[in-house]
Amino acid sequence: MSRWLTEPVPRGRVAAFRTLVYLFVAADLVVFTPWVRTRVAVPGELYQPLLIGRLLPLPTPTPALVAVIFWVLLLLALLAATGRAPRLLGWSVFALYLEWMIVAMSYGKVDHDRFGLLVALAVLPTAGRARHGDATRTEAGGWALRVTQIAVICTYFLAAWAKLRFGGPEWLTGSVLARAIIRRGTELADLIAQVPYLLIVAQFGIVAFELLSPVVFVLRERWRLATIGFFYSFHLVTMATITISFAPHLAAMTSFLPLERVRPVVWARRLLRRRHGVDADPEDVAADYVQASAVGRPVGP
Repeated sequence: MSRWLTEPVPRGRVAAFRTLVYLFVAADLVVFTPWVRTRVAVPGELYQPLLIGRLLPLPTPTPALVAVIFWVLLLLALLAATGRAPRLLGWSVFALYLEWMIVAMSYGKVDHDRFGLLVALAVLPTAGRARHGDATRTEAGGWALRVTQIAVICTYFLAAWAKLRFGGPEWLTGSVLARAIIRRGTELADLIAQVPYLLIVAQFGIVAFELLSPVVFVLRERWRLATIGFFYSFHLVTMATITISFAPHLAAMTSFLPLERVRPVVWARRLLRRRHGVDADPEDVAADYVQASAVGRPVGP
């Protein structure tokens, strides 16, 4: 079990995942959850902190407190995305984002799509330093990615468990999706809703998919990546029909992907060189050879 939990991964994968996660945190503040700043406009007695907020305990949010969290977290997340001071910046971003989420979720609604992202922020500082394109393997980074993967799959499995625990078997045959379409459905959802029994079949399929999601851990890499692709397609359909994005969850789910192969800076540099008729940088070519050999791909011109 310990070998599986700490299976080494390329440091370049950790670096890419770290950059993606911290950039998402910055985007989350200004795109997905800017509404958190409006929470302080409601009376303080409506603030009912989550259990962790009661145990610490944390103060009732005020406009000044939330503004400080917003701007400091935004700055630190952008700095952390560079990979510098991974422990200091990483722990700081985790603590501030956790408080941001406590404020967001302490007014009667808790979103379960944040779980995987919070776990990723908690474990990334333990991965140590990592550079983009570095093919050397790290057990600490492997553990950070594996724990994030477990959190992602737990989000699915426990969602199915909650459906059956609180909704019972009637959740499968009820009008859950029909009500969602009425509230926030798109034109595509309206077309799907016209097909008899299709929404009931979809509800059975959703629960089956969530209960079987742990199987992804026993699949070979090729099939595991295909399964993760299916997970992403599921959320794409969800967004296209009932406009629920699960964006934080999707960011955390990239922990399954070989992100070390995605090197936009190198690609942009090559594109500029080609446009100006300059030969490829030998360092970029050498790095590609090392990276390709590390992941078992053929290395050729």
